[in-house]
Amino acid sequence: MSEAKQKADALIEQMKKDRGYIYPEWEFAARNDPDFVEAYNDLYRAALNDGQALDAKTRELVALGILAFRGDVNAVKAHILRAMRLGASKQEILEAIETCIVPGGAPTFFVGLSALMKAIAEVKG
Repeated sequence: MSEAKQKADALIEQMKKDRGYIYPEWEFAARNDPDFVEAYNDLYRAALNDGQALDAKTRELVALGILAFRGDVNAVKAHILRAMRLGASKQEILEAIETCIVPGGAPTFFVGLSALMKAIAEVKG
């Protein structure tokens, strides 16, 4: 196995561990340019893991609000699922989504709610 393939495989596994998922696009990128994806993953980990003042769960709640504003239901759902794995309750996630309605409007709120409903259904199996 080549060094680049080993690096890509290890990076993909690390991304899955960090996030609980990996999008096919990131896997493709990792297999084709593992150095670039490694740099991105380092930024991801710095931004969304525990910080000095904010824990990873709180950072995920911030991220899902921004993603809801951007209208990306699937990304919001992915971050909701990670927030749940980090200990966020359904109520905490709902309140984070509710917070979005004033600055982001009803469309942001509905994107967040749709993602939350999908995440709950996925967790229930």
